[in-house]
Amino acid sequence: MKNPVLHFGKPVWVTFSLVFAICLAIGVAISLANPVSAASNPAPQPQDDTPYYGSDACAGCHKETHETWSGTLHAQAFSSPIFQEDWTKQGSATACLECHTTGFDKTSGKFAEEGVTCEACHGPLQKEHPKTPMPITPDYTLCAGCHKTTTDEWRASKHGQINLNCEACHNPHSQAPRAETINELCSNCHKDTGSSFTHGTHANSGLQCSDCHMATAPHTTSTGGLFATGHTFAVGSEACINCHKDTVHTRDTIVKLTGEQAGTLPTSEELQKKVSEQEQAIQNLESQSTVRLYTGLMQGAIVGLIVGGVAAWVVSRRIRIVEVEENDNPEEKN
Repeated sequence: MKNPVLHFGKPVWVTFSLVFAICLAIGVAISLANPVSAASNPAPQPQDDTPYYGSDACAGCHKETHETWSGTLHAQAFSSPIFQEDWTKQGSATACLECHTTGFDKTSGKFAEEGVTCEACHGPLQKEHPKTPMPITPDYTLCAGCHKTTTDEWRASKHGQINLNCEACHNPHSQAPRAETINELCSNCHKDTGSSFTHGTHANSGLQCSDCHMATAPHTTSTGGLFATGHTFAVGSEACINCHKDTVHTRDTIVKLTGEQAGTLPTSEELQKKVSEQEQAIQNLESQSTVRLYTGLMQGAIVGLIVGGVAAWVVSRRIRIVEVEENDNPEEKN
């Protein structure tokens, strides 16, 4: 008995190839529309009863920024021992949580996360992010919500008058100045101030611009977090008193700034000697003045005698000539 052999015609192979290609294309499209994700990194989900996802959701893509932020005062705004102590003294007032937490709800008194996190400034994570950019307010009004005292000072300053906003000097994520040192930051704009006596001597003593231009009184008592931060940049008496409170009314500090040594100040004997020398110098000047006066009188007298004699001789000669002429013509008189 012969085994049956199947013979496929050309239309059959064409149909098979077409169906296979369509199925292959559908499989590729499905795989591209649903990329494989690691099981250890599930898609972030909003926290219970809030639209906030939490700072860890941002760390997946913004690892370096998240690490920088983690060590800042913003990150520790709630956990800071200083805040916790002040907050306890004020009876754990919920009003404080508006600035020291993220996603605070006034109605329930609950919050989404401790500290000032990414979503405190950028708002709740957008579902379409990163396709949809996270919003941000690009001026001082973003900071003013919590740092009202500071921004009020800034608005009164020359920085505020030219609209030099907070982020021009501060890195918003690290909260550090945008330079290695305060002096380098300020000298980006203020390049010629170091030539003056005041700026030069203080700089040589190792002071930063902020030591004088942002000087404030020590915060010895709790004031609810509202105190002057020096963002008017004006130098007042407190700037001097902070360093020179023991010598503010003496010459000691000025002597040091001018390069003199306190031990080389003149003694009373030396001062008396200087006074005597100055008195002698005055007497010499007076004597010289008297001599010059007499000399001038003598010179004037000699010149007066000579000029007066010559003038008298000329006049007398003129008179004689006239008399002779009159005597030579007696008939003309008759």
